[in-house]
Formats: sequence, C-alpha cells, structure tokens
Amino acid sequence: MPAPRSRTEFSVQSFGDVSRFLRSGIADEESRELRESLGALAQQIDEMMRLRRGTPSSFAALGRAHEDRIQRRAARLAQSVQTHQRLLTGLGSAWHTLYEMGAYQNALRGLKRAVDVWHDALVRRSSGEGDAYARLEPLAWRTLGEGLLLIDMYEQGDSSASEPGGLAQEPKRRLGFWAGIWRLLRRRRN
Repeated sequence: MPAPRSRTEFSVQSFGDVSRFLRSGIADEESRELRESLGALAQQIDEMMRLRRGTPSSFAALGRAHEDRIQRRAARLAQSVQTHQRLLTGLGSAWHTLYEMGAYQNALRGLKRAVDVWHDALVRRSSGEGDAYARLEPLAWRTLGEGLLLIDMYEQGDSSASEPGGLAQEPKRRLGFWAGIWRLLRRRRN
C-alpha cells in the first residue's frame, strides 16, 4: 500500500480533490464539522460542474430531462450553500475572531448570489445562462480556497495555543502548501 500523501505533496485538480483533502484532516469537533460541510459542498460543486460541462453551449439543444436535472442540481447547490452558511454562524467565537472568517463569509455570499443568478437563468431559459455559469466556476474556486484558508488558520491557532507563549505568538504559517493552492486557484480562475 502506498504511503499517505503529506500536505506538501497534495495538489488540487478538481473540486472533488478539495473534498477528499478535507475529509483526510484530523481536527476538533467544530473543525471536523466545517471540513465535512465544505467537503460536501465541494463534491456538489464538482458534480454540478461536470454535469453542466457535458451540455451544449445552447440550452435550446438540450433535452427537457437533462435541462431539468441541471436545474435541480443548481437549486440543490443554492440550498447547500445556505445550509453551509448557517453552520458557519453557529461556530464558536474563536472562529469568528479570525479575519479569514469574514472573507470566507463574503465569498460564500458571492457564491450564493452567483448560483441564484445562474439558477434563475436556467429556469427562464435565458440566453445569458452561459455567461452566468461562466462567472460561477471562478467564484466556486475562490470560495473553496477561502474556506480552506479559514480552516488552516483556525487549526494553526489551536496548535499555537499549546506552544510556549500561547496565543500571543504569531501562528506559524505553512506558506509553501497554501501558496501552491492559491497559485492553482488563480490559474483556474483565469
């Protein structure tokens, strides 16, 4: 059996890779819940994107059954983003003191708006559906990146609390790993 990959060897090629990475971490209960929720969200985004990519650029060329399936996935994704936002709201105060929490909540709100706009375009069979979809994927990558960063910063804060000097010290950053993730996310958005 191959040795497990370390964080520095991890690479993200799809939303599913993000989901698998999130399931592999060990953390406290709130962190585990957030990892699971973000992983499930990443998996839904991955499935939805694969389904949509397999369709013609013109919705007029789709069969009604396929069109309905995409609409249901978009509605389910919007609901999942909203459920994930509620989970964030219920996290303890240690999460809410992090700068990354605000950035992640903003990214989630942007993703929710983009999913709603895309879903609305699907329902109306709008000619702007393709443009709405094109704006959605980079926002999804950005949002997942913000979520990964939030989890990482929270977990680093937990580890620094047990070090000599406690929380007063600057948390150590694993910039090599996260810099690689951010570079990949930026490349995917362009």
